[in-house]
Amino acid sequence: MYFQVKDVQQYQQNKEFIDTAIVPLLSLDFAEDKMVKSSSEVEFLMALTSFIEQQFKGRLMLIPPFSYTEDMKNEELVQKVKENIQKGGFKHVIFITCDHSWTKWQDKIDLIWLPAIPIESMDKDVKKRILEEQLKQVLPLLTSKWYVQ
Repeated sequence: MYFQVKDVQQYQQNKEFIDTAIVPLLSLDFAEDKMVKSSSEVEFLMALTSFIEQQFKGRLMLIPPFSYTEDMKNEELVQKVKENIQKGGFKHVIFITCDHSWTKWQDKIDLIWLPAIPIESMDKDVKKRILEEQLKQVLPLLTSKWYVQ
C-alpha cells in the first residue's frame, strides 16, 4: 500500500491487518563529487522499498520518503515523524536507509540499513534478481518486528 487516497481509505477500513509503515530515509547530496552517488542510493532505495511494498501489500504501507541533506540529519525530527505515524494507527514504523550514520540511533528508531547497490545501469531482469536478494536480507528484519510483542 502506498500513501495515496485509495490505499489510505483501504488502510482506514483494515487497520488491524495493516500495522507497519516503511519510511525510506534518503540522503540528498548536491556536491558535484557526491551527487551521482547520492542519486544512485536514492534510486536503489526507492526501487527496493517499492519492491517490498509489492510483496507485502495489505500488511504494510510505504510512506513517502523522508529526504534530508547532511545538515538536516536529526534524530529528533525522525523520532517526531515516527510518533506522528504511530498516532495514525501504525504499530510498527520502520525506517530504511543506505546511510550508515543512522545506525547510531537504532536504539530509538526501528531501522534497516543496507548498503546501496548501483542498479541504474542493470537490465530489468538483473535488477529484479538483485531486489529479490535484498528482500531476502530484509525479510527476517521485518518479520522479527512483527513477532515481537
